Amino acid sequence: MSKEGIDTIRRPQRPVQPQKDGPRSNREINVPEVQLIDAEGENRGVVNTREAMTMAQDAGLDLVEISPNAKPPVCKILDLGKYKYQAQKKAAEARKKQKVIDVKEIKMRPNTDTHDFEVKMRNVVKFLEGGDKVKVTMRFRGREMAHQELGLQLLNQVRERVQEISKVEAKPKTEGRQMIMILAPTATK
Repeated sequence: MSKEGIDTIRRPQRPVQPQKDGPRSNREINVPEVQLIDAEGENRGVVNTREAMTMAQDAGLDLVEISPNAKPPVCKILDLGKYKYQAQKKAAEARKKQKVIDVKEIKMRPNTDTHDFEVKMRNVVKFLEGGDKVKVTMRFRGREMAHQELGLQLLNQVRERVQEISKVEAKPKTEGRQMIMILAPTATK
């Protein structure tokens, strides 16, 4: 046959199997023996998996694999729906207690006026008390590059004003046309 006469056959793509979240349970446990913990929390020792499943069915509960990497795997007789619900609640509680530390930026110039400086200092204090880090950026334009010591004095003044509530995480350093200092709060809430 010639190449033109052969039709290429395309196989249909298989649907992607959905990933199961959570532990294996009941018929998904495919090991011969398991370390069994019954519904009351008592350790029953190493038990045949079929026997463990019948015990779970008799109790009206599920056989759930708690520690799959153990030899033999540890399984517990419990209500799977309740177990997943409690795990979900525990994860939500952990997320709620978590504090995300942001890095807030305050930009200044070497010739920043006193009133503007006071406003920026109030913001620095507010950010630090809120538990966020503060990146103080001193920008130099044109001839200001010749007087970087003025910018350094201003950054030192910022550091002295907030030394009770913060610590210097990154000392002032020059990067191109700007000088950067990072302050972190000392007592996080």
